[in-house]
Amino acid sequence: MKVESIHWKSSQPLTEDYIHHYELVEALFDYNPWNASSWEERAGWLDNERRLSADRGELVTALTRYNQEIGNAPEVLNSIKLLNNEQTLCIVGGQQAGLFTGQALVIYKAVTLIRTAKDASARLGRPVVPVFWIAGEDHDFDEVNHMYYLSQDAQVNKIKVEHPSGVRSSVSQLVISEKQWEEALEQLDASLIPTEFKAEWMSSLRTIASESRSLVDFFARVMAKLFGSHGLVVMNSDDPDLRRLESSMFRKLLEENKAIQAAVHNGKEKVELKGYSSQVELQERNANLFIIDGGERILLYADEASDGFTDRKRERSYSREQLLEWTESAPERLSNNVMTRPLMQDYLFPVLGTVLGPGEVAYWALTREVFHHLGMKMPIVVPRMEFTLLEGIVQKNMAKYGLSLEDVLYRLEEKQQEWLREQDALKLDERFGLVKSQFKDNYQPLVELISGINAGLGKLGETNMGKILEQIDFLEHKAADAVRTQFDSSLRQFQRIGLSVLPLDKPQERVYNILAYLNKYGTDWLYEILDSELLPDGKHKVIYL
Repeated sequence: MKVESIHWKSSQPLTEDYIHHYELVEALFDYNPWNASSWEERAGWLDNERRLSADRGELVTALTRYNQEIGNAPEVLNSIKLLNNEQTLCIVGGQQAGLFTGQALVIYKAVTLIRTAKDASARLGRPVVPVFWIAGEDHDFDEVNHMYYLSQDAQVNKIKVEHPSGVRSSVSQLVISEKQWEEALEQLDASLIPTEFKAEWMSSLRTIASESRSLVDFFARVMAKLFGSHGLVVMNSDDPDLRRLESSMFRKLLEENKAIQAAVHNGKEKVELKGYSSQVELQERNANLFIIDGGERILLYADEASDGFTDRKRERSYSREQLLEWTESAPERLSNNVMTRPLMQDYLFPVLGTVLGPGEVAYWALTREVFHHLGMKMPIVVPRMEFTLLEGIVQKNMAKYGLSLEDVLYRLEEKQQEWLREQDALKLDERFGLVKSQFKDNYQPLVELISGINAGLGKLGETNMGKILEQIDFLEHKAADAVRTQFDSSLRQFQRIGLSVLPLDKPQERVYNILAYLNKYGTDWLYEILDSELLPDGKHKVIYL
């Protein structure tokens, strides 16, 4: 398997600088990921200065129960046991639970977690465990209820499950019916071409669906199937056992609410002073916590008049005392937003490093001041490894038309038109151009002549000339269409190259689901990456399958 590294500029300017010009953003983070000394420094801080932390024994119990429930591998249970040892650290990263794992980037985040943990363990000479944080508490069902694939007729198609209740609940609480699973699996089956791997995959996925109550359940079991043998610990952020462990941290987040929000705004100001845009829209009253009320997940806002909290429209209110009491009696009713999730992650786990995508790196830059306010430090921020898979047929067609990867990424339409012109033996562009030029040269003097007779005739002549030129253009377009039809097969190959590499004008990993590739090529290529020496270095990896 050939792997090529390229510089694919990030859509996030802050992340681009984090990777390639760290000195420009170092004031927004606590550790330089590109300095070897940062890993020892972070480990030393966790050993000697970390104060806010969950009970390791209870954490091990909760993680063991959950990973046994999802059928994770013995290697994972051994990884969890290592957390009883104060020497054991973690590399943590996560994602929402998309349908059939959602976008391929989710899989690449898991790959980055495992590779980074393995490297850090060798570097520090102590256990480092990879942990995948499933954001089961999130409620935006429309973000996770679908997946995309490239059809045989070169269409980007979508498989989707409808919201089962319409209630704005955490995704882990939304029950997907047997009928919904069946319909989604039938669509997936139809989307996958027949291969030696298909029957086994479909059988496994149907079994997983029969055992899964929610998208989170299904997601966790697939991740366990793919990465359990590599020791990837899986957790659901909406797990009631973990909620109970988070109780005292929720209390602190409520008690320090005003100061935390002030620190978030301070972080935003520092980001903007550096010339970057904030990746999170901040509101003055936002309490950065959610409450579950009547099965609905509601973002809390501070109410200074009552020293309590309300929903956005002030239709529901909660006293500070009530919420503080719930941190003890019903912590499962509380959950984090994007600003407090990093803090809770660091409270639950001894986080050596956190694996983040480009957008996440940008919004984590807002959190440094909050970490410091609570006597914490940001973990090392590790950019997620990015991949594009180039299939054999795509490579073959690129070679056929003399296309480089840069051509495909940045000028495919231009290259297609250039190729078409080269195929035009009749030189229609030149011939039609010559006809229009000669016509205008001969007709224009006539129009000018009759204008001297009558101004109205001149205007009529100009209009007439324009209409004739339009008709010549019309014929030229029809002739061009005929040429395109003559080369329809080649144009479809150009189209498939583009849709394979840059679907919907986005990187492949941000659109397509991984199952089409696992169905075609098996899992060997994926495990080859895991067993390789590839590490997060900020460069985009192109895998030649």
